[in-house]
Amino acid sequence: MSLLAVAALSIAIFLVIPGEKIMFAGKRPANLGPQSGKLAPCPSSPNCVSSFSQDAEHKIAPLAYNWEPADAMTKLKGAIESLPKTKIITATDNYIYAEFTSRLMGFVDDVEFLLDEGAKVIHVRSASRLGESDLGVNRTRIETIRKEFDRL
Repeated sequence: MSLLAVAALSIAIFLVIPGEKIMFAGKRPANLGPQSGKLAPCPSSPNCVSSFSQDAEHKIAPLAYNWEPADAMTKLKGAIESLPKTKIITATDNYIYAEFTSRLMGFVDDVEFLLDEGAKVIHVRSASRLGESDLGVNRTRIETIRKEFDRL
């Protein structure tokens, strides 16, 4: 059996068998979390967005808020939890880290939020663990969270 046939058969079985899909989860990055008041920079690949980035490909606006910081973080948690296949890994008074898993193949994206109380914004970073392109999934996810955050 050729390598291509084995790969195709493995993917077909993976798609048919119910249960948690972790085939393409990858490993959790070691550079997550606030460092000197910022989140990790995006890699050069186009599968990441960050409010700390300066280049057009990776830059996205932070979430703005007009509430007390604790209320903003509570609303943000609600917005994150409203999305499917989401797991909040870390939540503090100024930082949230969540993993988002794609429905079909189980790709995992690491999404971080860092509260900047002085600027009344929450900085964001959303990055795919694997692959080169995300077809705009990370940007779309942050914009979906922004809409839900503003709605709550």
